[in-house]
Amino acid sequence: MSLGRLKHLATHLSAREAEVSGRVLPSAHVFQRTEITVFEAVVYNPVICLILQGKKEMSVGQQFIELNEGDMLLVSHDLPVASKITQASTERPYQALIFSLDLSILRGLYEQVGEAAANKDHAKSLSASKADPAWTAPMVRYLELMNAPIDAQVLGPMILKEIHYRLLLSPIGGMLRNLLSVDSHASRVAKSIQQIRSRFREPLVVGDLAQVAGMSQSSFHEHFKSVTGTTPLQYQKDLRMIEARTLLERGVPSVSFAGFEVGYESPTQFSRDYSRKFGCSPKHHLARAS
Repeated sequence: MSLGRLKHLATHLSAREAEVSGRVLPSAHVFQRTEITVFEAVVYNPVICLILQGKKEMSVGQQFIELNEGDMLLVSHDLPVASKITQASTERPYQALIFSLDLSILRGLYEQVGEAAANKDHAKSLSASKADPAWTAPMVRYLELMNAPIDAQVLGPMILKEIHYRLLLSPIGGMLRNLLSVDSHASRVAKSIQQIRSRFREPLVVGDLAQVAGMSQSSFHEHFKSVTGTTPLQYQKDLRMIEARTLLERGVPSVSFAGFEVGYESPTQFSRDYSRKFGCSPKHHLARAS
């Protein structure tokens, strides 16, 4: 029942996104596509994503996830992810409801629930499961506020807190619980991720990142890969490639310019890494912009 109701509400929200999403319902967004896609590299911020219609495949490192209608995806950390839509059409578009995770809400909840949110071993920063009605019911109530701005202002924050609470304690919320635990490996890795994201154009010094995380280099490397599914160097490279593709598709002056802008000194090495990442040369994407 709640999934059908969410589809109906999401369709209305999508039609009124510019009016509603940023002002009345700031945390909710509807993503729709009418065509299947090839694998695309994107950076996911911490989000909850409910597949309302269609199918999607995602991968990070060696982890692969197939998402079907009714599946809920939880992303706990900033992650460079490869994804593609595998089922979509004009008559039946791919549709997903996305909620941005608010870490301040989660931290407040963690202090309240205490031992009930104990750490979970082998948790993943990209986790998925069939959506439980207990998770989707508050989402329905939140979207129903789109036509009541005053109610949204008063009740919206409380419903958002419930959404966060349900996911924090859910089977797919293990990495969130690890992330919020004081001095956990997940929390330390999150600090290093912010360092890489803010300085991804600069040479990567693993020793400095390990110091930020308060770990030895070997321990940092192990826990970084456990949390993100990839190594610090590959994580940085993925960020560079994603930014370079954005620059090329905007029509920068040259391939070399894009490479230098994301931190490469060698145009040859940049082109080699880019082709390995996207399966085509950077010239191909630059030509599409012209």
